[in-house]
Amino acid sequence: MLLKEIIVGLVVTGILTGIYLLWRRKQNKLAAYKLPPSTKFLLYNYLPLYRVLNDDGKQRFEERMRDFLARTKITGVEGVVVHDIDRIFIAASAILPLYAYDKWRYYNLNEILLYPTVFNKHYDTDGYDRNVLGMVGDGVMNRHMILSQPALRDGFMNPDSTHNTAIHEFVHLIDKADGAIDGVPQYLLNKDNVKKWNFYSDMYMQAIREGFTDINPYATKSKAEFFAVISEYYFKQPGMLQYRYPDLYKMLQEMYQPKAA
Repeated sequence: MLLKEIIVGLVVTGILTGIYLLWRRKQNKLAAYKLPPSTKFLLYNYLPLYRVLNDDGKQRFEERMRDFLARTKITGVEGVVVHDIDRIFIAASAILPLYAYDKWRYYNLNEILLYPTVFNKHYDTDGYDRNVLGMVGDGVMNRHMILSQPALRDGFMNPDSTHNTAIHEFVHLIDKADGAIDGVPQYLLNKDNVKKWNFYSDMYMQAIREGFTDINPYATKSKAEFFAVISEYYFKQPGMLQYRYPDLYKMLQEMYQPKAA
């Protein structure tokens, strides 16, 4: 009996040691990852919100990006070559909405697929109905995000627009973290603000339908799309959003920058 217990103990110890070594190897790999050399240049030139951060804030933003890229696979599809500019823009899109939340990671994402062009809801780049710029996958594509490479770059390199496809899709992932992509991000809203957010969503979606705003009409497709579209606006043109829709801006500020609101 004693021999059997010793053998079991050795086996368990061996398994636990193996698990620890694998974990340690992964941690070393994560710690060793370095951001591309062009990171600071691209952030300074294409991310105005980064420029206004102090030195500590910039360092914190870059470290969050580094951690994200170390943990997330980015794969080119159909001949797409993933360049440093793509990695930097993707990581910036991931960190912007959650910059105020130090401990947040995208545990519902494993891999990002970069497509050469627009695609359809079946992820095809040939045929009809190809009008999708980005998508959070489900079913067999669960824990994946699909982005059009041109749309990804245009979201940062076109400073006058209110659109950013990658931010849009990461906002969907934040929305999904509470179990449903429904336009009510429970992790960003306290209980008192859920009702208020639903009120604003309904009111502005109706105003968009009637042509009273400059907000992308795609926002009227659902509350989830409204949340993603208006978040794009908030991060791309915060001053314009605050001037034109101050109440809506204030609510988004409370979600994304709770300490500053």
